Amino acid sequence: MPTPMRFHHRQFADMKALLALKGSHRISVCIPTLNEAATIGPIVSTIHQELRPLVDEILVIDSNSSDPTREIASAFGATVFRADDIRPDGKSFIGKGENLWKALHATTGDMICYIDGDISEFHGGYVTGLIGPLLENPNIDYVKAFYERPLAYGDEFHSTGGGRVSEILVRPLISLFYPELSFMIQPLSGEYAARRSTLESLSFPVGYGVEIAHLIDLARDGKSSRIAQTDLVKRIHRNRDDDELGSMAFAILQVVLRRLQRDGKLSLSTPLPDLHQYWSVTSENAQQKSKVIPEPERPPIRSLT
Repeated sequence: MPTPMRFHHRQFADMKALLALKGSHRISVCIPTLNEAATIGPIVSTIHQELRPLVDEILVIDSNSSDPTREIASAFGATVFRADDIRPDGKSFIGKGENLWKALHATTGDMICYIDGDISEFHGGYVTGLIGPLLENPNIDYVKAFYERPLAYGDEFHSTGGGRVSEILVRPLISLFYPELSFMIQPLSGEYAARRSTLESLSFPVGYGVEIAHLIDLARDGKSSRIAQTDLVKRIHRNRDDDELGSMAFAILQVVLRRLQRDGKLSLSTPLPDLHQYWSVTSENAQQKSKVIPEPERPPIRSLT
């Protein structure tokens, strides 16, 4: 396997050089959101103030937030869509992957940069560090972020402990079944950029399985050598509780198992259930809970008529 291509976001800090490389390319930044009022303003503001004219459009695709996420994003310069309003003729789902897929219908860029909406201490390198390799090297189609992920305990941050689903679930699955992807440092990172032609060739699970699905499908298509990674140093965001992480792992596991069967690595004797069952245990009570997480997939846009 070829040596993985790795960069540091500081390699792409020269805006004049990036603009010279940009030429006629059009660059879109898309941010999926659900109740991100606390962080969306600084993210959009930084992109709008520091990265124009490199970035041609900033889109926020929102999953019907109940807080003022949409209003704040719009006030700081983003074009805001409710995910339900994009392709309203079809069925809509609530989920991160749904928003990313819908964004492809609303953007005009031939290079798309996805940024999560819950990042604290956001800086312009999140965009330039991911777009830069695409502009510089035509042999790169997809650029993933990696970083240190501190875990917050109250007002304190521990340098390790973040990315628990990646370390406990996804990395073991990659080691067992897709070792050709073991070079990925943060396989579930929500920050990545790609050429539109590449994204339109991929399926999009509607929830949290979208990132691992992309990597597996690119590897299946013989394109793992066209994936690069950029060091963004550190990512601070809100930590999710165990229930949320369990639901995320359930969705990801469905997506991976479907691909294992598709790729002839496993044979499932029964259909996968979509009911996630778990326990909530406190000092007072132990309560069994359940949640339906179907994790359907949006087809490659290239396959749509």
